[in-house]
Amino acid sequence: MEKLPFAALGLSSDALKAVAKMGFEEASPIQTAVIPAILAGRDVVGQSSTGSGKTAAFALPAVERVDVKLRAAQVLILCPTRELAVQVAEEVGKLSFFKRGLSAVPIYGGQSYERQFRALAAGAQVVIGTPGRVMDHMERGTLRLDQLRLVVLDETDRMLDMGFRDDIEKILKAVPATRQLLFFSATIPRAIQDLISRYSKDPAWIKIESVAQNAPQVEQVYFEVDRRSKIEALTRLIDVHDFRYGIIFCSTKIMVDELDEHLHARGYMTDRLHGDITQTQRDRVMQKFRERKFEFLVATDVAARGLDVDDLEVVFNFDLPNDAEDYTHRIGRTGRAGKSGRAFTFVSGQEIYKLQSMVRWARLDIRRERIPSLDEVDEARANVFFEKIRATLEAKQFKPHDRMIDRLLDQGYASTDICSALIHLLQGGTGAPASVPGKASAPVPGKTPPAAGQSPAPALPLARTAPLPTAPDARPKPRYGGPPPHAVAVKAAAKSGAGQVAIPPGAPAWVAKKMRAPAAALVPPASQAANPAPEARPPAVIPAENLAGPPRKAKYERKPRTGREPGMTVVRLNVGRAQLVTPADIVGKIAGVTRLPAGVVGAIDIHEDHTLADVAAKEAEFIVKKLAGIKLKDVALSPVLAPTGPGR
Repeated sequence: MEKLPFAALGLSSDALKAVAKMGFEEASPIQTAVIPAILAGRDVVGQSSTGSGKTAAFALPAVERVDVKLRAAQVLILCPTRELAVQVAEEVGKLSFFKRGLSAVPIYGGQSYERQFRALAAGAQVVIGTPGRVMDHMERGTLRLDQLRLVVLDETDRMLDMGFRDDIEKILKAVPATRQLLFFSATIPRAIQDLISRYSKDPAWIKIESVAQNAPQVEQVYFEVDRRSKIEALTRLIDVHDFRYGIIFCSTKIMVDELDEHLHARGYMTDRLHGDITQTQRDRVMQKFRERKFEFLVATDVAARGLDVDDLEVVFNFDLPNDAEDYTHRIGRTGRAGKSGRAFTFVSGQEIYKLQSMVRWARLDIRRERIPSLDEVDEARANVFFEKIRATLEAKQFKPHDRMIDRLLDQGYASTDICSALIHLLQGGTGAPASVPGKASAPVPGKTPPAAGQSPAPALPLARTAPLPTAPDARPKPRYGGPPPHAVAVKAAAKSGAGQVAIPPGAPAWVAKKMRAPAAALVPPASQAANPAPEARPPAVIPAENLAGPPRKAKYERKPRTGREPGMTVVRLNVGRAQLVTPADIVGKIAGVTRLPAGVVGAIDIHEDHTLADVAAKEAEFIVKKLAGIKLKDVALSPVLAPTGPGR
């Protein structure tokens, strides 16, 4: 369908000024078809994909229908989720900017009743809410529907999927018979057709093909990867394409939490959104995301509809969605308003058959690609860094330092060496450029270090990838197994009371020294003295009585550092050297799970089977609660507050 300018749709001057203030020049196909029909007073059934402009299609006529002199609810808009209700309320507020006296209020669960009571009592003319909370206000008598002129059901298919059918029918039975009824949905299943036939009067059916809306703007790619390699594949794609703003969709809340923690540990700036997060926290996360205060939002399908976010670079389907409609809604978050976007989907195992059926059903234009190699990641990062330097030179966005450069040239340094040294310093000496905020760096596995006297190759931002495992037995295994054999032999002999203890060949000199054995006591056993092996040092023995004495600590042991800083409390974690835990693992896990700054963690003692970490005393109980059950190095954490002092 052709697009028309908003001035040709019969809107008032106030509405046209609001549209112009928002920067819109012409109506989308769904707006061009729907707005005149609604202004004419007809019931409408609008079918269109997400991101096509449905909200403005019904919000503009709704604002036009309101009589600002009547302080009562005149328009009711039902939405499936709190996020969508907030978005629609914001859209109504923008479109009614020049219509003085119009008041709109969102009502949904998780928000204070008192605020909603005050807004409804003040006579809000446009009410946007979820079916459950609307029913609640109807039963309390705080929401009267006798003055309603227009009822809108937005994302009707999703509301039915979420079990709101009974609530919707009760609401539709309570509204006046003279009201105008609008249905908007991405699909029109039989259940919605039944509602339309029972409650609407001669509706105008308007359908905009979803493929025509989304396919030209969104580049769709899928990758076949092993399930355990998805995180590595995700980070490589982000690094190669230098993505800085996108959404990553997962199928479960647990997967959202785990992926968010993994990405935090790798240095990516992320946050999460799913059904268990409180409304206040949701609002805070979405506000930060719109302001680009972090890079990637990790979310479940609860965020697939109704997120009003512009200029997304990419959408990742970390888990394959349930059906083609959910897929369409997910990728509809990018490539909006005629802009280009990308959608990357990960498929593992037999999910490829599910994806093929979705492609056939929705006529998706999606192609297969392979995961970039480490060399490609390195090259991409080098290109990004090169382009930043070149752009800075062309724009002359730097302060001249001719005097310092002349001093270096006068001392005989070549200009190329000076540039190489500056780039080396810019990269922090060994890693990524310090000018890239929020990007951690790590050495790239498999890379040979430069020879002596050779300048290192530029290591650029986002060096956070590692080789993809090819088989379970190909993964590196931890190398640990308790004390060395000679220490075990000495301890065993001491307990048994044997007369002499054999020291195995190759044992370090401190074995005899620590056990206070005189040098003369180190003699080979008789069995070996008779027939010593050629070119082999015979094992030594020491008298068992020389094993007595106070125990000494091994060289690597030291006095504990934790429990000494003021304002700090010790937390004991059930992981240690046996799990190859590092201080960075502890700090990253605490900061990633609790969202607290890394400064809340102080000194860290890592022992063989446990770790003691200083944390801020005021946050200690919160940290213990949040870490409980979270996995670190494949071990479920059981943190406890540990006593401080030398006796702990």
